[in-house]
Amino acid sequence: MQTATRSAARADQFQTDGFAIVPRLYQDSEVAAMLQCLEAATTNGANFRRSQDLFAIRDLLGEVPALWPLLHTPALRSLLGGLFPGGCHVVKAIYFDKPAGSNWLVPWHQDLMINVDRKATGLPGFGPWTRKPEGVSVQPPVGVLENICTVRIHLDDCDANNGELRVVPASHRGGVVLAAGQPELTPAAVGCPVPAGGAMLMRPLLLHASSRSTSDRPRRVVHLEFSSFELPVELQWRERHFFVN
Repeated sequence: MQTATRSAARADQFQTDGFAIVPRLYQDSEVAAMLQCLEAATTNGANFRRSQDLFAIRDLLGEVPALWPLLHTPALRSLLGGLFPGGCHVVKAIYFDKPAGSNWLVPWHQDLMINVDRKATGLPGFGPWTRKPEGVSVQPPVGVLENICTVRIHLDDCDANNGELRVVPASHRGGVVLAAGQPELTPAAVGCPVPAGGAMLMRPLLLHASSRSTSDRPRRVVHLEFSSFELPVELQWRERHFFVN
Protein backbone atom coordinates (compact mmCIF):
# COMPACT_ATOMS: atom_id res chain seq x y z
CA MET A 1 0.00 0.00 0.00
CA GLN A 2 2.81 2.42 0.87
CA THR A 3 4.53 1.68 -2.46
CA ALA A 4 1.33 2.38 -4.39
CA THR A 5 0.78 5.61 -2.44
CA ARG A 6 4.35 6.77 -3.14
CA SER A 7 3.96 5.93 -6.84
CA ALA A 8 0.70 7.88 -7.08
CA ALA A 9 2.25 10.88 -5.32
CA ARG A 10 5.27 10.75 -7.64
CA ALA A 11 3.01 10.60 -10.71
CA ASP A 12 1.05 13.61 -9.44
CA GLN A 13 4.25 15.58 -8.87
CA PHE A 14 5.55 14.65 -12.31
CA GLN A 15 2.40 15.90 -14.01
CA THR A 16 2.17 19.07 -11.92
CA ASP A 17 5.80 20.10 -11.49
CA GLY A 18 7.34 18.46 -14.55
CA PHE A 19 9.81 16.36 -12.55
CA ALA A 20 9.97 13.70 -9.85
CA ILE A 21 12.70 11.69 -8.13
CA VAL A 22 12.70 7.90 -7.75
CA PRO A 23 15.22 7.29 -4.95
CA ARG A 24 15.84 3.60 -5.66
CA LEU A 25 15.25 2.37 -9.21
CA TYR A 26 18.35 0.12 -9.37
CA GLN A 27 20.21 -1.96 -6.80
CA ASP A 28 23.91 -1.44 -6.04
CA SER A 29 24.86 -4.58 -7.99
CA GLU A 30 22.92 -3.33 -11.03
CA VAL A 31 24.68 0.04 -10.90
CA ALA A 32 28.06 -1.71 -10.64
CA ALA A 33 27.26 -3.81 -13.73
CA MET A 34 26.32 -0.67 -15.69
CA LEU A 35 29.58 1.05 -14.74
CA GLN A 36 31.59 -2.01 -15.72
CA CYS A 37 29.83 -2.12 -19.09
CA LEU A 38 30.47 1.60 -19.71
CA GLU A 39 34.11 1.37 -18.70
CA ALA A 40 34.62 -1.46 -21.20
CA ALA A 41 33.18 0.56 -24.09
CA THR A 42 35.36 1.92 -26.87
CA THR A 43 35.82 5.69 -26.95
CA ASN A 44 36.31 6.43 -30.66
CA GLY A 45 33.99 8.10 -33.16
CA ALA A 46 31.74 11.13 -33.60
CA ASN A 47 29.46 10.12 -30.73
CA PHE A 48 32.24 10.25 -28.14
CA ARG A 49 33.32 13.53 -26.57
CA ARG A 50 36.12 13.75 -24.02
CA SER A 51 37.59 16.83 -22.35
CA GLN A 52 39.05 17.71 -18.97
CA ASP A 53 35.57 18.55 -17.67
CA LEU A 54 33.33 16.02 -19.41
CA PHE A 55 33.13 12.61 -21.02
CA ALA A 56 29.97 11.97 -23.01
CA ILE A 57 28.65 9.22 -25.29
CA ARG A 58 25.80 10.17 -27.62
CA ASP A 59 23.56 7.53 -29.20
CA LEU A 60 24.58 5.56 -26.14
CA LEU A 61 22.52 2.44 -26.83
CA GLY A 62 23.72 2.32 -30.42
CA GLU A 63 27.34 2.61 -29.31
CA VAL A 64 27.03 0.36 -26.23
CA PRO A 65 24.11 -2.02 -26.94
CA ALA A 66 25.18 -4.33 -24.10
CA LEU A 67 24.00 -1.65 -21.67
CA TRP A 68 20.31 -1.99 -22.57
CA PRO A 69 19.71 -5.40 -20.92
CA LEU A 70 21.17 -3.94 -17.71
CA LEU A 71 18.85 -0.93 -17.87
CA HIS A 72 15.71 -2.78 -18.97
CA THR A 73 14.75 -4.14 -15.56
CA PRO A 74 11.25 -4.88 -14.21
CA ALA A 75 11.55 -1.69 -12.14
CA LEU A 76 12.12 0.45 -15.24
CA ARG A 77 9.33 -1.32 -17.15
CA SER A 78 6.93 -0.74 -14.26
CA LEU A 79 7.88 2.94 -14.07
CA LEU A 80 7.40 3.47 -17.80
CA GLY A 81 4.17 1.47 -17.82
CA GLY A 82 2.63 4.09 -15.56
CA LEU A 83 3.74 6.89 -17.87
CA PHE A 84 3.06 5.21 -21.22
CA PRO A 85 0.33 2.57 -20.77
CA GLY A 86 0.43 1.71 -24.47
CA GLY A 87 4.21 1.31 -24.57
CA CYS A 88 7.03 3.61 -25.68
CA HIS A 89 10.35 3.71 -27.48
CA VAL A 90 13.77 4.94 -26.45
CA VAL A 91 14.32 7.98 -28.70
CA LYS A 92 17.55 9.39 -27.25
CA ALA A 93 20.26 8.07 -24.95
CA ILE A 94 23.37 9.87 -23.64
CA TYR A 95 25.98 9.07 -21.02
CA PHE A 96 27.41 12.00 -19.06
CA ASP A 97 30.49 11.64 -16.87
CA LYS A 98 31.14 14.89 -15.01
CA PRO A 99 34.41 14.12 -13.18
CA ALA A 100 35.45 15.39 -9.77
CA GLY A 101 36.18 19.11 -9.80
CA SER A 102 34.68 19.58 -13.25
CA ASN A 103 34.39 23.19 -14.40
CA TRP A 104 31.60 22.24 -16.84
CA LEU A 105 28.27 23.90 -16.21
CA VAL A 106 24.99 24.03 -18.12
CA PRO A 107 23.05 27.32 -18.17
CA TRP A 108 19.27 27.57 -17.91
CA HIS A 109 17.56 25.96 -20.89
CA GLN A 110 14.84 23.64 -22.12
CA ASP A 111 15.53 20.51 -24.19
CA LEU A 112 13.86 21.59 -27.41
CA MET A 113 15.55 19.42 -30.07
CA ILE A 114 14.93 15.83 -31.09
CA ASN A 115 17.26 13.61 -33.12
CA VAL A 116 15.93 12.49 -36.51
CA ASP A 117 17.25 10.57 -39.49
CA ARG A 118 17.07 13.36 -42.10
CA LYS A 119 16.06 16.93 -42.81
CA ALA A 120 12.56 17.09 -44.28
CA THR A 121 11.35 20.45 -45.55
CA GLY A 122 7.77 21.64 -45.50
CA LEU A 123 6.69 19.99 -42.25
CA PRO A 124 4.47 22.42 -40.30
CA GLY A 125 5.85 23.23 -36.86
CA PHE A 126 9.23 21.52 -37.40
CA GLY A 127 12.26 23.84 -37.26
CA PRO A 128 14.86 25.12 -36.85
CA TRP A 129 17.05 22.27 -38.05
CA THR A 130 20.68 21.59 -37.11
CA ARG A 131 23.28 19.22 -38.49
CA LYS A 132 26.20 18.00 -36.38
CA PRO A 133 28.76 15.23 -36.95
CA GLU A 134 26.45 12.76 -35.17
CA GLY A 135 23.41 13.64 -37.32
CA VAL A 136 20.36 15.87 -37.83
CA SER A 137 18.24 17.42 -35.06
CA VAL A 138 15.10 19.56 -35.22
CA GLN A 139 12.81 21.48 -32.89
CA PRO A 140 9.42 19.78 -33.24
CA PRO A 141 5.94 21.09 -32.35
CA VAL A 142 5.32 21.46 -28.62
CA GLY A 143 2.98 18.47 -28.66
CA VAL A 144 5.89 16.17 -29.53
CA LEU A 145 7.99 17.51 -26.65
CA GLU A 146 5.08 17.17 -24.23
CA ASN A 147 4.95 13.43 -25.01
CA ILE A 148 8.61 12.83 -24.08
CA CYS A 149 9.75 11.71 -20.64
CA THR A 150 13.41 11.93 -19.71
CA VAL A 151 14.73 9.40 -17.18
CA ARG A 152 18.11 10.38 -15.73
CA ILE A 153 19.64 7.32 -14.05
CA HIS A 154 22.29 8.29 -11.52
CA LEU A 155 25.30 6.01 -11.07
CA ASP A 156 26.75 8.16 -8.26
CA ASP A 157 25.25 10.08 -5.37
CA CYS A 158 24.45 13.52 -6.74
CA ASP A 159 23.91 16.73 -4.76
CA ALA A 160 24.66 20.45 -4.93
CA ASN A 161 28.41 19.81 -4.57
CA ASN A 162 28.89 17.66 -7.68
CA GLY A 163 26.50 19.17 -10.18
CA GLU A 164 22.91 18.25 -9.34
CA LEU A 165 20.25 19.60 -11.67
CA ARG A 166 18.34 22.68 -10.63
CA VAL A 167 14.84 23.03 -12.08
CA VAL A 168 11.98 25.52 -12.11
CA PRO A 169 8.88 23.58 -11.02
CA ALA A 170 5.93 23.75 -13.42
CA SER A 171 7.90 25.73 -16.03
CA HIS A 172 7.11 22.98 -18.56
CA ARG A 173 3.49 24.10 -18.63
CA GLY A 174 4.35 27.40 -20.31
CA GLY A 175 5.55 25.89 -23.58
CA VAL A 176 8.75 27.26 -25.07
CA VAL A 177 10.18 29.97 -22.78
CA LEU A 178 12.22 32.58 -24.62
CA ALA A 179 15.59 33.51 -23.12
CA ALA A 180 14.32 36.98 -22.22
CA GLY A 181 11.59 35.47 -20.03
CA GLN A 182 13.76 33.00 -18.13
CA PRO A 183 15.24 35.36 -15.47
CA GLU A 184 11.81 36.04 -13.96
CA LEU A 185 11.24 32.28 -13.53
CA THR A 186 14.61 31.01 -12.27
CA PRO A 187 14.39 32.50 -8.73
CA ALA A 188 11.83 29.76 -8.02
CA ALA A 189 14.39 27.03 -8.85
CA VAL A 190 14.95 24.02 -6.59
CA GLY A 191 17.81 21.51 -6.42
CA CYS A 192 17.31 17.84 -7.27
CA PRO A 193 19.65 15.58 -5.28
CA VAL A 194 19.48 11.94 -6.38
CA PRO A 195 21.24 8.96 -4.73
CA ALA A 196 23.18 6.37 -6.70
CA GLY A 197 20.73 3.91 -8.21
CA GLY A 198 17.99 6.53 -8.20
CA ALA A 199 16.45 8.33 -11.15
CA MET A 200 15.08 11.74 -11.93
CA LEU A 201 12.10 12.03 -14.25
CA MET A 202 11.61 15.28 -16.13
CA ARG A 203 9.77 16.83 -19.05
CA PRO A 204 12.01 18.31 -21.77
CA LEU A 205 10.20 21.66 -21.52
CA LEU A 206 11.15 22.01 -17.84
CA LEU A 207 13.67 24.82 -17.33
CA HIS A 208 16.84 23.28 -15.90
CA ALA A 209 20.53 23.97 -15.32
CA SER A 210 23.52 22.50 -13.50
CA SER A 211 26.51 24.09 -11.77
CA ARG A 212 30.22 23.38 -11.68
CA SER A 213 31.38 20.61 -9.38
CA THR A 214 33.11 21.59 -6.15
CA SER A 215 33.43 17.99 -4.97
CA ASP A 216 35.97 15.19 -5.28
CA ARG A 217 33.11 12.87 -6.34
CA PRO A 218 32.16 12.15 -9.97
CA ARG A 219 28.63 12.55 -11.34
CA ARG A 220 27.86 9.83 -13.87
CA VAL A 221 24.40 9.78 -15.43
CA VAL A 222 22.62 7.71 -18.07
CA HIS A 223 20.13 10.06 -19.76
CA LEU A 224 17.28 8.26 -21.55
CA GLU A 225 14.37 9.85 -23.40
CA PHE A 226 11.17 7.89 -24.07
CA SER A 227 8.22 8.71 -26.30
CA SER A 228 5.15 7.03 -27.76
CA PHE A 229 4.77 9.71 -30.46
CA GLU A 230 4.88 8.66 -34.12
CA LEU A 231 6.64 11.25 -36.26
CA PRO A 232 5.36 12.23 -39.72
CA VAL A 233 6.14 9.63 -42.39
CA GLU A 234 8.92 11.87 -43.76
CA LEU A 235 10.93 11.45 -40.53
CA GLN A 236 12.15 8.75 -38.17
CA TRP A 237 13.58 9.02 -34.67
CA ARG A 238 17.32 8.61 -35.26
CA GLU A 239 17.80 6.61 -32.04
CA ARG A 240 14.61 4.57 -31.98
CA HIS A 241 16.30 1.44 -30.68
CA PHE A 242 14.04 -0.33 -28.19
CA PHE A 243 10.33 -0.70 -27.47
CA VAL A 244 9.19 -0.94 -23.85
CA ASN A 245 5.77 -2.27 -22.83
